[in-house]
Amino acid sequence: MYSIFHFFKSLIEKKSKFRNTTKLENFPFDSNLLSCKNKGIFPDIALRLNKKRELFTGGELIELKDSVSYTISSFNSTIPTGKKAINKIISGENSRIKYQMMSTGNNIYSLSIRDVYYLVRGRKKGKTKICLVYGSFFETIKVNELISQSFSQVLEERLKEEGEEITENVRNILHSIFSQQENFSRVRNVEKAAVKLRFRIMTEIKAEGNILNSIKYPEIADDTLNFLLPCDSKKAEETILKKAGISFGKELLNSLKIFKIKHYFNGHFIVFQIKL
Repeated sequence: MYSIFHFFKSLIEKKSKFRNTTKLENFPFDSNLLSCKNKGIFPDIALRLNKKRELFTGGELIELKDSVSYTISSFNSTIPTGKKAINKIISGENSRIKYQMMSTGNNIYSLSIRDVYYLVRGRKKGKTKICLVYGSFFETIKVNELISQSFSQVLEERLKEEGEEITENVRNILHSIFSQQENFSRVRNVEKAAVKLRFRIMTEIKAEGNILNSIKYPEIADDTLNFLLPCDSKKAEETILKKAGISFGKELLNSLKIFKIKHYFNGHFIVFQIKL
């Protein structure tokens, strides 16, 4: 069985190695769970798909975020999100990710939308925090709104300097052009220019979205391994606990500290926590 719950269980089984592994990418992840593993491209790792998907689909995408502080390192080029379309990740017949996933026997496109998780490790003054967190913890507004509103701020600041105001029509045009990252992230080839130009987005996490921040989220204690999932209803909580019970087993489940935290912008998250 492949799922993010089984992946977290595998992390618990090797949790002592988090202290001694210099780079998170070198952590001995359970290769039996993985459909791909890469360096420098999204996703860093992905889980295999299940053939039967009544409760567990598998196929989750995971990005690794490693830091020598309790500040989450910047997201380069890929804006953090809770879900991603697989066809936007696999581009071209020679895609390394596609080849790796197919070699595990996966029918890649049978699950077109994948859940995204981030495995975050922070180390500070000899202490360590590790969080496996669902992407919506960072995606508190839709990506297209984040991009378009950011560019709107740039335009409004410039117009204000000129004593002008942005009209609603211009605002709508701007939104249509810049709401999709793909529209401006392609390499642009300008006639007679000796160079090509490509715009890249770098995303930095605010304190309110930093799960490692001891002031904002004191429940995430030093020297702990944590698993966070959105949980804003009784039904969601029941489903999560059912999956956890099946994946972890009664003994392991009883050894975990289970509680909820309130995100500053995005509802409640249930946390499974264990000491390192």
